[in-house]
Parts: sequence; structure tokens; C-alpha cells
Amino acid sequence: MNITIQKERLAKIKMRLDQYYEAEMAVLSSQSYSIGGRSLTRANLGEIQIMIDTLEKKYDEIDSLIKTGGRRKAYRIVPRDL
Repeated sequence: MNITIQKERLAKIKMRLDQYYEAEMAVLSSQSYSIGGRSLTRANLGEIQIMIDTLEKKYDEIDSLIKTGGRRKAYRIVPRDL
């Protein structure tokens, strides 16, 4: 894929990741609360953390592709019996 496209994807993933970090902090500070008889429960912390892990892995994968120029290295190993 084109490096420019990869950099755009990386920027979008970074934005989403930042938003998930903010959501995680909001949930950690108060999972649920009540005001005047009405209650609010924030999103599930486990789901947020799973998505953070997924986005971090995608970010690292695309970042490494950009750094290597989109090439993946493969090595051939020949077992020898000495």
C-alpha cells in the first residue's frame, strides 16, 4: 500500500486510541452515578480495554510497515544434522 495512505490510517488510529484512553479514564473515575433519581452507567471498562489493545496492535503494525517501507522480511532456515 502507499505510504501516504498508511500514514493517514495511522493518524486515524491514533485519534481513536486517544479517545479510548479518555473514555477509559472517565470510566475509571466513576463507572456510574445518580443525580436526582436518574442514574447513568458508563460504557463497559473491559470492552474499552480490549479495543485499546486492538488499536495499539494495529498502530504498531502499521508503524512498522511505514518504517520498513512496506516490506516484510522473511528468512529461510535450513536445518542441518551435524
